[in-house]
Formats: sequence, C-alpha cells, structure tokens
Amino acid sequence: MLTNTSRTLRALFTCAVLSLTAAAHAQAVFRVTAIPDESPTELARKAAPLVKHLEATLGMKVEFTPVSDYAAAVEALVNKKVDLAWFGGFTFVQANARSGGKIIPLVQREEDEQFKSVFITSEPGIKTLADLKGKDVSFGSQSSTSGHLMPRSFLLQAGVDPDKDFKRVAFSGAHDATIAAVASGKVQAGALNISVWERFVADKKVDTTKVRVFYTTPPYFDYNWSVHADMPAATREKLTRAFLSLNKTTPEGKDILELQRATRFVPTKPENYKGIEAAARSASLL
Repeated sequence: MLTNTSRTLRALFTCAVLSLTAAAHAQAVFRVTAIPDESPTELARKAAPLVKHLEATLGMKVEFTPVSDYAAAVEALVNKKVDLAWFGGFTFVQANARSGGKIIPLVQREEDEQFKSVFITSEPGIKTLADLKGKDVSFGSQSSTSGHLMPRSFLLQAGVDPDKDFKRVAFSGAHDATIAAVASGKVQAGALNISVWERFVADKKVDTTKVRVFYTTPPYFDYNWSVHADMPAATREKLTRAFLSLNKTTPEGKDILELQRATRFVPTKPENYKGIEAAARSASLL
C-alpha cells in the first residue's frame, strides 16, 4: 500500500518527467536565419520551400527566424540561438572571428564560387569608377560582402577612396533598397549583388532605360550556409546532403533552387573566404 508520502513523491516524479518531455519537445525545433539582404517578404518567400525540405530531411520541425540586421544574424549563430544561417562571405568571416573559429561553412551555391557585384547609375555622365568622385553613392548594409566590402575593395584598387572622394556615402541596408535609391535619384550611383540586379531586370522591376550597370567587379567567393562547430557531425552531414541532393529534375528541387537563385549547391570550406577576410582587414572593417 502506498503511503501519502509515496504518492506525493510519485506525483512529483511524474510531473517532472512530463515537464522534461514537454521541454524536450519545445526545444525540438531547428531554427534557420538569413542575413536581411532583401526585403522581409522576399526572404520569407525564398525560405518557405527550403524549410519544408529540411523538415523532411531532419525529421523535425524547422522554423525560419528573421533577424533585424546583419549583426543580429552573426550573433544568433555565434550564440547558438539559431542552428543554420545564410551568410554573405563577410558575415561568415565576422561570425568566425567573433566565435574564435567555431563557425563552419557547409555549402554554397555554385554561383558563389564566381560571384560579382555591379555598380549602377541613372546619370549619363557616369561611365567609370573614377566618375563617382564628388557623387552621392549608396552601398547596401555596412556588413554586406557584395553590397559594400567587395565594391569598396575594388574602388580602392582603382584609386577611389569612398570616404574621401565621394560627396556622400549612403547605406541603404539591402540590395533592393539600393536599386530604389538610384532609381529615385536619392543617390547618383550604387553598388549591389549581381543576382538581385539580374532578378529585378528579369522581373521588369527596374527601368533599364533609366538605370544601368556601368561597372561589374571581378569574381570572388561569397554566400554560404553555415553552422556552429558544436552541432553534431551527423546533423551536419544530413544538412549537407539535403542541399547537395537538390536538383532541377524534381519539382521541389527546381522550386528551391530557383528561389535561391542557384544552379546547384556545392561543398565549401573556410579557406574559400580568406580573400574576403584580407579585403576586410585591408579596409579596416574587421
């Protein structure tokens, strides 16, 4: 026969087990984020089918967790508030430095092995980078690889110092916002990610009779999907397979790859981003 004390202990034990089980279920969510290099609605649209694909691969609930800015994306993965992050090359370098080398890039789009930035303008008189002297010029986010760091690096190589030679340096916050700033005449020129520009042109969201590309940068490594080194190796392998298995011969793969503006995903490694790290240090941005 159970005593009152025994019943109480059993009840407490049952409650504890149920609480732990509930907590385990509550924590069984795989969180994904991305640097906000485009509008929140566009990021959510791009993430939706990928989230479903990852859920099927991992066998657990996956949630896309938006962040307010590039720095928040870095801090989220460094502090393990999210499990997987879409970084630009520079934000990966920042996260890796911030974490003491504990951020692992898993995959990148094939396009990211030869990524480029474009400089756009609505001014007929602007034809070269040197013509930007004395002008109002917009970058994207200060932490953007393709919208700031690499365009700045190529400007400096061309003998143009944005901080000394531009009339005003602006930061739009995102690639699509840079296009809008140039198109509206808020600035005379801007630098942005080539794939966003090409999407805007294809979708006829920009009037190319008024806004045009006048300079395309040399190629460099850029975006990747990264995880924290504390993630179990088996989970990292599942994630890598989930991306590498995507191809355009299936409806799901076609949908995801087109939204991600990717031909396919390929493995990547930290060494691919040494050039970006060097550019950041040279520009005193790291």
